[in-house]
Amino acid sequence: MRIGVDATVWANRRGYGRHARALLAAALEIDSRNHYVFFVDSEQVAEDLPPAGDVIRVTASAPAAEAARSDGRRRLADLWSMSRALSRQDLDCLLFPTVYSYVPVLSRAYKIVFLHDVIPELFPGHVFPTIAGRLNWKLKSLLARRQADLILTVSEFSRETILQHFHLPPNRVKVVGEAADPVFCVLKNPVLSEALRRQGLEPTQRLLIFVGGFSPHKNLPGLLDAFAALTPRFDDARLVLVGDYRSDPFHSCYREIQERAAKPPLEGRVILAGYLPDEDLAGLLNLGTALVLPSFMEGYGLPAIEAAACGLPVVATNSSPLPQLLGEGGLYIDPYDPAAFEEVLERVLTEPALRCRMREHGIRATAALSWKRAAAELLAVFDQVAQLHAQAA
Repeated sequence: MRIGVDATVWANRRGYGRHARALLAAALEIDSRNHYVFFVDSEQVAEDLPPAGDVIRVTASAPAAEAARSDGRRRLADLWSMSRALSRQDLDCLLFPTVYSYVPVLSRAYKIVFLHDVIPELFPGHVFPTIAGRLNWKLKSLLARRQADLILTVSEFSRETILQHFHLPPNRVKVVGEAADPVFCVLKNPVLSEALRRQGLEPTQRLLIFVGGFSPHKNLPGLLDAFAALTPRFDDARLVLVGDYRSDPFHSCYREIQERAAKPPLEGRVILAGYLPDEDLAGLLNLGTALVLPSFMEGYGLPAIEAAACGLPVVATNSSPLPQLLGEGGLYIDPYDPAAFEEVLERVLTEPALRCRMREHGIRATAALSWKRAAAELLAVFDQVAQLHAQAA
């Protein structure tokens, strides 16, 4: 089959960009049956794509990875250019790795759209700060679901929430999972990068680490509250916030976090590390005390999987697939219960035997996940599409 892929998300540094890059790269390595056509809107993305397949560059005033903003601003001319390019090609299947960069298409190709979660629907104010942004998402999500012949998502947890929220028949939604990249593993001699050392971090400190965007649904104010309550009892504890807060186009509470981190009792105890290359992040995760992901909801929680693969215990929201994915590799909190959250953080800071057990369970759990396995799940979907084409011929 000829499979068209919206590759405009390739440049995005958040979870769905990482997901698209890793999944499609793994699929290309094992797929000898299909031919891929990648549609991009920037020269940088075109250069970063794997060598297999064709690349079609579509002119845009701003790349979709930047323009699919929380305020809903994406030029109609750009949408039309991409839609026309996708519609004109002779393709058997079209794959959109995320609804954020989805555009309506006039094509008979079988359409597959990844819907990672229902967080924008359940927490619209946390994801989109403006009414225009919420309306834009609502329309785009509706069109994507209407046009999609099949919806893919990243976990059974997300699949169930999607089916329930949108009242879809079960056969409309399938799961293609995720995994940690190989760089995230237990290192023999992990080191902190010079950039982190310059910010005052030392390997001997107790490091609680958050990795992700600064969107309000990540519950970072709640994390600061819990950590602030613990600081008088743990002089060597530091909270390290890792995320691309400088160029993230999505709704962000970074300014609030920055202001709180500059005042007692958090002054000097919260490190805004910014974006870290994977090698530096893996070193940090190997030296941490725990990864903390207290979101109000996660469709997958890839940073937690990457942390567990590095042998780092995980404290995460129970509104996620992580209890099923990591099992005893994590401790799970109700993000609406601050007292219980604080208690769990204290346990993970003070109980080395608990951390050791969590480490072992997390390593075992993540070893069962791989991008090759996820790619095989995706190719099985493509095989089903090919069978449908054969039956229709």
